[in-house]
Amino acid sequence: MAIRIIDFETPYAKAFYDLNIEWLKTFFYVEPFDEEVLSNPNKYIVDKGGFIFFAMKEEEVVGTAALMPTENPGILELTKMAVLPKERGQKIGQLLLKYCIEFGKNQKLNGLLLYSSTKLENAIYLYRKYGFKELELEKDSPYVRSDIKMFLKF
Repeated sequence: MAIRIIDFETPYAKAFYDLNIEWLKTFFYVEPFDEEVLSNPNKYIVDKGGFIFFAMKEEEVVGTAALMPTENPGILELTKMAVLPKERGQKIGQLLLKYCIEFGKNQKLNGLLLYSSTKLENAIYLYRKYGFKELELEKDSPYVRSDIKMFLKF
């Protein structure tokens, strides 16, 4: 069954929240910053010039990813990527990652930044496979759970 990627639409805001909260609870825990951003995707991502994408299987949201503005013009943060538990292992995360990279290149961005955790070995492997390089993680990283910062220069 084909997966298609669509842009954010307000009716899917609940799916964005639910997918990410489930993922965070499965692998980590929900930080106050997560709750705030996920509860207000328009305010924190879309209205600030960011983008949210959904992977759709027929009419069901099976995955999501966001590109959030950073303090550096031309650099967006790849964040809030999650896949429905029953759909994991189907390369939907990889599809979303490739889509975000192509989108960033088409938007003439300078690159994509991300924060992750080395606990997520498959994700880190994918990021490296697609050219992300490790950067020094600042002491005041926006996420307590992150222990790795990576950047893909276009």
